[in-house]
Amino acid sequence: MCASAKTMIKGMDRHSALLVVDIQNDFCPGGALAVPGGDRVIPVLNEAIAQFAAAGMPVFASRDWHPRDTKHFKDRGGPWPPHCVAGTEGAAFHPDLRLPPDAIVVSKGQDRNDDGYSAFEATTADGRTVVEELRRRGVTDLYLGGLTTDYCVRATALDARKAGFRVIVLAGGIAGIDAEDSRRALEEIRAAGGTIEPAA
Repeated sequence: MCASAKTMIKGMDRHSALLVVDIQNDFCPGGALAVPGGDRVIPVLNEAIAQFAAAGMPVFASRDWHPRDTKHFKDRGGPWPPHCVAGTEGAAFHPDLRLPPDAIVVSKGQDRNDDGYSAFEATTADGRTVVEELRRRGVTDLYLGGLTTDYCVRATALDARKAGFRVIVLAGGIAGIDAEDSRRALEEIRAAGGTIEPAA
């Protein structure tokens, strides 16, 4: 896995950043909303994280950080069982994910009326948006991996393209809930000008 990750991020340069999407306990096996094989992406993402960190380039990590009474949950009329409630063990990053000490953690879905699929809806601890933080750091190329292909990775990639960033999705570093929906999500990302590396 590590060798393939190195191939996938070959084109990174000083204008690149890595965004790891929602590698949280509740989305991994045993969690409240587990993605089938969700934890299999972690070795690939850890290799990507290590390469970005070694090159001094920014590593972002998004997380769902929901209030207990969000409309996102089934008991409030939403589509999903309760998951990633702010401050709970389920909302914590998976223990095998090796984020560097200076990773920029951004939180999304914090408003009870916000589904929070896209990491571009997230904010830093001091309230800056992801777009503001990326532009402040001179980022033009955004490498993406995480969970899930058919929801949060899809929404994040499409919003990144709308904001004018070059988007490269790390194919070995993503997993989805539904195979067909994930295939369609990748087609949407390509149609929006994003790249999937290595290409399927």
